[in-house]
Amino acid sequence: MKAYERLLKYVQYPTASDENSETCPSTSEQRILGMALCDEMKEMGISNVVIDDNGYVYGEIPASSGCENAPVIGFIAHMDVVAEVPCVNIKPQIVDYQGGDVLLNEEQNIWLSCKDFPEMNELAGQHLIVTDGTTLLGADDKNGVAEILTAAEELLANPEIKHGKIMIGFTPDEEIGRGANRFDLERFGADYAYTLDGGAFGEVECETFNAAHAHIVINGVSVHPGSAKDKMINASIVAMEFNSLLPAVERPEHTEKYEGFYHITGMKGTCDNAEIYYIIRDHDADKLAYRVEYIKRAADEINRRYGEGTVVAETGFDYKNMSVIIKDHWHLIENAEKAIRALGTEPVTNPVRGGTDGCVLSFMGLPCPNLGTGGYNFHGKFEFASIEQMDKAVEMIKNIAVIYGEQTK
Repeated sequence: MKAYERLLKYVQYPTASDENSETCPSTSEQRILGMALCDEMKEMGISNVVIDDNGYVYGEIPASSGCENAPVIGFIAHMDVVAEVPCVNIKPQIVDYQGGDVLLNEEQNIWLSCKDFPEMNELAGQHLIVTDGTTLLGADDKNGVAEILTAAEELLANPEIKHGKIMIGFTPDEEIGRGANRFDLERFGADYAYTLDGGAFGEVECETFNAAHAHIVINGVSVHPGSAKDKMINASIVAMEFNSLLPAVERPEHTEKYEGFYHITGMKGTCDNAEIYYIIRDHDADKLAYRVEYIKRAADEINRRYGEGTVVAETGFDYKNMSVIIKDHWHLIENAEKAIRALGTEPVTNPVRGGTDGCVLSFMGLPCPNLGTGGYNFHGKFEFASIEQMDKAVEMIKNIAVIYGEQTK
């Protein structure tokens, strides 16, 4: 089975994670997909397949004869998708793309536009899997799941391809920042790993944001508007005032590359009470710390204006830049680049403007950079995947397995 065929099957599972849930996985649909993956893995001959109590899926491919002393390499992807965009009743379409805009939905006149997504200009001649413009596709990260299992199937079917022991892991709840929290490193048993959770094929990512969050609570004073003069403190208005204290140009829509940001992920409010939720990001740890301190200073300023306790700012740190770990295991980057070049593509190394399971796993003791899967426009209704790039990602995984199979611990 080709990787894109698996993707078309997996996207029919509506696996959005839920940050308000206290269970693991956060939604039952993720476990349903995990169980289906276990059945598929067992059928193709993957060994020691299990889904644990937390919804994590594990399996292994034994080392080829003569490669038993090679480093154990893992490949990891996540099963969940974001909840902010509809993921039910996905209608994927395959487009033989020859350039120009793509009509996704004639009835609603929804187009995938080269103007809005200029990377389309580089994809003429490829076959794209798109949506009907009303849901996401789920390529983040069912592309990765499909590619890992397709590579596994091909390695098992071709014993002449020599490789060391390979571990496979599929995680829940990556999109809500919990994907690696209960990952069983001892069970996994890999020396090194890669997440398949990136964008275009050829991307090799070893730098992530440092990440923090803030929860801002505004306590207002509700008074009948007819007698509110000099008495009312409208919490919703104060929330807007608080946000205005943060640099307007330091939002995601105005930043790129190594530029950090403040991003509102949710807000609600009445006159009496309001709340704002932020994620805070920067590749530089000192700059991130400054951003968190800036949030606190903004809260202090609002309290100076309206009285102590008007704003309560709760902040916390979420994850660190994986480059701190990966730089000491640079062979992971060199070997991935070698595997990509063997397929006629020049690898591209960009800073990840986000995080991956690999970021957390790296700090847990499993160095784990991230690789591109041939997906684009993640987290939105214009998400799509390239079939040709998915095929190359499968070959890349096999190449990496061979490269490490030739080495010894």
